[in-house]
Amino acid sequence: MKVDILTLFPEMFEGVFQSSILKKAIDQNFLQYHYINFRDYTDNKHNKVDDYPYGGGAGMVLKPQPIFDAIASIEKEETVKPRIILMCPQGEPYTQRKAEELAKEDHLIFICGHYEGYDERIRTGLATDEISIGDYVLTGGELGAMVVIDSVVRLIPGVLGNDTSAVEDSFSTGLLEHPHYTRPAEFRGMKVPDVLLSGNHAHIDTWRRKQALKRTFLRRPDLLENQSFSVEEKEWLKQWKESKGSS
Repeated sequence: MKVDILTLFPEMFEGVFQSSILKKAIDQNFLQYHYINFRDYTDNKHNKVDDYPYGGGAGMVLKPQPIFDAIASIEKEETVKPRIILMCPQGEPYTQRKAEELAKEDHLIFICGHYEGYDERIRTGLATDEISIGDYVLTGGELGAMVVIDSVVRLIPGVLGNDTSAVEDSFSTGLLEHPHYTRPAEFRGMKVPDVLLSGNHAHIDTWRRKQALKRTFLRRPDLLENQSFSVEEKEWLKQWKESKGSS
């Protein structure tokens, strides 16, 4: 996968790309990345990339010209149009499903804004996607882009080594992930559930599914709204609802 990042602060990304899974992905040629400081593309003699908003108001707005020209410099080398992602608090809430969708792409371009916002023509004339990582505002789009890139790259086949790791993540199955345990079997009086020590993989699979469903029911019941359940799972949910109602 190729990733281009339009940012005024490329130095923010170095620690992220040179650490952990992303570094591994780069070293093994699963990922190529490039920073573009769109200030380098401004036609303003003072290298300004922002200006006052028409109609007045607080803050400054990113001008369209530097960003359009920066994108054009990337696209002239491409035969297939890349996905152009605008990091924006007004965008589509980011989900694991979106990460899985983007992981299938060969080329992603991220636009990281600053100041009060973007000239609307960047949004309507360039972006194929607008993404928000949450209902809050950051000082710029860089941190959000890092989150999206990390979550996408780890889904590229081969990056994690064991591809089932990503398949079983929270949200990938529509549920939160089941609890995990490792050695020792008992720690400070807290014991690993007997079923996990039993060696009976059918019972272990059932326990994990039940725990994932229960954790989702208790913590994120909204995720269950569009799920389909087996007869057994419906019975579990019924019991938990009755127990919750009587408590």
